[in-house]
Amino acid sequence: MPLRPLLGAASCAALLLLGAAAATPSAVAAPAEYVTVDAKGRIAADGTVTLTGAYRCVGGTGPVFVSSSVNQSTPHVSYGIGGTAAVCDGAEHRWENSGKAPQDALKAGAAKVEATLMELRGSGILVIPVPHAVSHHDVTLAAAA
Repeated sequence: MPLRPLLGAASCAALLLLGAAAATPSAVAAPAEYVTVDAKGRIAADGTVTLTGAYRCVGGTGPVFVSSSVNQSTPHVSYGIGGTAAVCDGAEHRWENSGKAPQDALKAGAAKVEATLMELRGSGILVIPVPHAVSHHDVTLAAAA
C-alpha cells in the first residue's frame, strides 16, 4: 500500500478521535484535600491548649485522623495537641483538638501550629501512615476565660 493513502487514513482517524474527545465533557476533578488551622487557639489556666480548624479529604481505606502540634519558644520542639477522627467524604468538616504540654511549656501569645490529616492504612501485618494533607500556621494562643 502506498504511504500517502495510509497517512491520510491515519490523519482522519486522529481527527475523529480528537473531535470525539472535545465533544465529551471532561471529568470533574476530585476536591482538593486540605487541613487548616484557625488563627486563634485557647490556652487554659491549667495549660490545656485547644486548637480548631477545617479539613477536607476523600476516600480513605483506613482510619483517618487530624493531628496537631504546637511550638512556641523553642523552634525545634513541638508538643502534640490531641487528635480527632476524620470523615473522608469530600465535604468540609470542622475539627477540634485539646491537649496539655509539659508544665509552663506554652503560654498565651504567638505560636506555630502544624496540622496533619493522616490515614492509617493496613498493609499485611503493618500499618502504614499515609498523609492526606499537612499545613503550617501562625496562631495566637489566647487565655481561655
